[in-house]
Amino acid sequence: MPYPDGHRDATKTKIVRSAQRLFNLHGFEAVSIDQIMQAADLTRGGFYRYFDSKSDLYAEAMDCFFTNPACGNRWEGVQVDPARGPVGPQIVRAYLSRQHYQDIEDSCPMVALPGDVARSGATAKRAYENALHAMIAHLQSDAPTTGQPDRAAALAIAALCIGGMVIARATDNPALADEVREAAMGTALSLGGWQPPATKTK
Repeated sequence: MPYPDGHRDATKTKIVRSAQRLFNLHGFEAVSIDQIMQAADLTRGGFYRYFDSKSDLYAEAMDCFFTNPACGNRWEGVQVDPARGPVGPQIVRAYLSRQHYQDIEDSCPMVALPGDVARSGATAKRAYENALHAMIAHLQSDAPTTGQPDRAAALAIAALCIGGMVIARATDNPALADEVREAAMGTALSLGGWQPPATKTK
C-alpha cells in the first residue's frame, strides 16, 4: 500500500526535529542515530533513506526560522509577524526573550551548537554560516525603506543576540542571565535604530 502524499517530507521533518532537540541538549558526539530515530518513533533502518550520515543530518538540523520560514519558532507566546510592523526589532525581542532562554530543546542552533560546529567539518560550518546570513537578511528586512540597519549594524546585532543568549545560558545566576539578555536587547535595538540609546541616570 503506497504512502500518502507528503509522507516522505513529514518523516524527514520528524527526524530533523528529533535531531535538533537531542543535539541541543547533548551535542553532536553524544547523540547516536539510534537515539535520534527512537525519539522520532522510527526505526534505525529508515534513517539512510533520508540521510547519508549523521553529519548530513547535523547540517540540516542547523535549520531555523531564519533559513526556513516553514520551520517557524517554537517558543511559546513568541511570534515574528511582518504584518505587525518592522521585522528587525521583533527578531531581537524574540531571540533574547525569556521563552527562548528557557527552551533549550527548541533553541536556535546558532546558540546551542557553536562549540560543536567549530569542531565539525565544512558541511556543518557552511550550514551555520547560512543560518547567520539568513538572520542578517531578516534583520535588514526594512533597510530598503528605512536605511537601517546597514550590514555592519546587522552583523553586530546578530552577534549581540547570539552571544547574549550564549552567555545568559552559561551562567547559573538567573538574575545575571536576565541582565545580560536585557542589556544585549537594549543595545541591539538601539543599533538597529528601533529605539533610542538608553540614557544613564545620575
